[in-house]
Amino acid sequence: MTVYIALLRGINVGGKNIIKMADLKRVFESIGLFEVKTYIQSGNVLFKSNESEEFLCNKIEHEIEAVFFSIPVKVILRTSMELEQIISNCPFSKDEVTESETLSEVESLYVALLTHNPLKENIECIDVYRSESDKYHIVGRNIYLLFHRSIRNSKLANNLYKLNVPTTVRNWKTLSKLSALAKSMEMKCH
Repeated sequence: MTVYIALLRGINVGGKNIIKMADLKRVFESIGLFEVKTYIQSGNVLFKSNESEEFLCNKIEHEIEAVFFSIPVKVILRTSMELEQIISNCPFSKDEVTESETLSEVESLYVALLTHNPLKENIECIDVYRSESDKYHIVGRNIYLLFHRSIRNSKLANNLYKLNVPTTVRNWKTLSKLSALAKSMEMKCH
């Protein structure tokens, strides 16, 4: 069985689309997913399944909308192995990350996770927002983001929608913790 991490976009943000994690866990269990665990309130759910990514995304999105009265949620999935690769392949040097963390009072390293690879012409639309204080690297369907100030005031972060691909963003600490939780779930199998 594959360990998946579901990253839900647009729930529990700014007091909108509130879904309790216990309720979300029950929804995942009700559609036959195994060993369901949630992590923090921003819509991170770990589970096991033998189904394909596309099938699971559609099934989860449909069920959330049905149970939570039309809250439109986009689900982005990564396997435990994919998450591990994201963590181990950070394109920013330790020095770059340390410098950003020193300049910023909040988290500075993030990953935008996309449902699929962005088109080249759409990447050009966000390239104009790259700067010394807002950097990015695209690796497949993941965008590593490094901010010297704050993600909230970042023109780059605020224009990711121009990629025209469903996207959700998580900070490095959250992704690292999710990767560790996923690894521990895999260890139980072997």
